[in-house]
Amino acid sequence: MNNKIDVQDFNFYYSSFHALKGLTIPIRERQITALIGPSGCGKSTFLRSLNRMNDTIAGTRATGEVLLDGQNIYAPGVDVTELRHRVGMVFQRPNPFPQSIFDNVAFGPRMLGMAGGKTLEKLVRESLDGAGLWGEIKHRLHDSALLLNPGQQQRLCIARAIAVKPEVILMDEPCSALDPVATFKVEELMRILAKEYTIVIVTHNMQQAARVSDFTGFFWLGEIVEFGPTTQLFAAPQEELTESYITGRRG
Repeated sequence: MNNKIDVQDFNFYYSSFHALKGLTIPIRERQITALIGPSGCGKSTFLRSLNRMNDTIAGTRATGEVLLDGQNIYAPGVDVTELRHRVGMVFQRPNPFPQSIFDNVAFGPRMLGMAGGKTLEKLVRESLDGAGLWGEIKHRLHDSALLLNPGQQQRLCIARAIAVKPEVILMDEPCSALDPVATFKVEELMRILAKEYTIVIVTHNMQQAARVSDFTGFFWLGEIVEFGPTTQLFAAPQEELTESYITGRRG
């Protein structure tokens, strides 16, 4: 099994605050990796480090390496726009643009000059179908995306992410604002997408991590306490702190 991303002795700082400490984590290709741990432990900071979204925050810096297909994304001269094309992001709350459903999905391919005309229409349809949404909204493509329900909006954001043909999809608590039915649909979609994409998900829902992921990393105070196959980590954790967290004795 190949690693799509190799994180090696990675440290991240907000000014003088040492937020992530010596992280070494393998992220397997076409697998789902879940990141769990209490609020403020560094999960989302780490997730945003994987496509350098933290670069937009003044005073931040990183050391160590994040290797994407063997290339350090923090090396001098890396094209960050190209990186974010390869490593897409789905955020905690659905954030559709105030445009039509069609234009939301077409936005990225248009900006990147990937497709136009009938080719763009085909790409939009394939992306909506890939996000499990085409059958529900194919007759509403020119309606505002803001008219969709929250679960549909989140799947639209996933369609928008996959429309630019990324290799990795980062998901920051993608179901936290959704009801159980919508959550089930997004989880089902993640398993389907993992056949083509490498997925990394931050979740506070340990049941969700157990249901959908292949590997799980447990974060605590900016460090990775334990990382391994999800079934092993939940059934037979190697670290006492991991066991205390997943059983609810620490949190």
